[in-house]
Amino acid sequence: MSLLSKVSLKICMVGCGEVGYHIVKNLIEEGLKFSYFVTLTKDQAIKNKVSGYIDFSDLATKNNIPIYYAKKYSLKDEEDLLFFEENKFDLIILGGWQRLIPDEILKTLTIGAIGGHGSSNFLPLGRGRSPLNWSLIQNKKRFINYLILLKLGIDDGDILDYYQFDINEFDNIRTLYYKISLTSFEMLKKVLLNIEDGKLIKLEQKGEPTYYPKRTEEDGKIDFKNMSVAEIYNLVRAVTYPYLGLFVS
Repeated sequence: MSLLSKVSLKICMVGCGEVGYHIVKNLIEEGLKFSYFVTLTKDQAIKNKVSGYIDFSDLATKNNIPIYYAKKYSLKDEEDLLFFEENKFDLIILGGWQRLIPDEILKTLTIGAIGGHGSSNFLPLGRGRSPLNWSLIQNKKRFINYLILLKLGIDDGDILDYYQFDINEFDNIRTLYYKISLTSFEMLKKVLLNIEDGKLIKLEQKGEPTYYPKRTEEDGKIDFKNMSVAEIYNLVRAVTYPYLGLFVS
C-alpha cells in the first residue's frame, strides 16, 4: 500500500496547467485521494491566455473525481466563493493557476493552500512572474523550487520545503518544467505525510523581497542589432513551447 493512501484530508486540486496535471497524476498513482478538481474550460483558457493549458477531465473521469469549472479565473465570482464555502476543504493543492487565491477562499480551508514558486535565488528574492523564463534569460545556473503555504500577497507564504537543481546549457523552458514536476511531486509527498502526522514544518520568509516583472508577448522579440548570440540563445530557450516563441521586428 502506498504511503499517500493513508492521507485522510479533504483535498481540492485547483489548476489548469500541464506541469500541475502531471504532479497530480503522479500523486493519484501514489494513492492520494482528491475530493474535487477545480479547473477551466479550454475556451476560458484561451480567453485568459493561459500558457500550457491542459484539460483535467480525462484524469478526473478515470479516477471518479468530480470537476467544478470556475466561473472566473480570479475565483472571485459569487458562485466560485460559494462552492468553496459549501465544500469546506482541508487543503488546496495548486496545479498551475496563475492567479492569487482570494482571502475568502483561504479562510474556508482547515489547513490552507499549497502552491509552488521558484527562483534562482533564495526567497524572498525572486518573487513574482515567470521565474523559470527569467532564469533562462539571465543565464542562471541554478533554480530553487519551493512549496509554500499561501498567504494573501505575491509568493509571500511560509516555506514548507524546497529543492535546488542545476540549470545546464542544454535546458530550455520545457526541460525545466520536467524538473519542476519531478521535484514538486517528491516534496508534496513528504509535506502531505507530515501534515497527516501532525508534523507540518513552516519557515517564514525573512528579508527584503525582490520581484520578477510580468512578461508579455513583446518580450519574445529578437533584436539582432543589440543582442549577443548568447542573449538570443537564452531567449530562445526561455520562450519555446508552451510559449509563443520568438519573432523579429
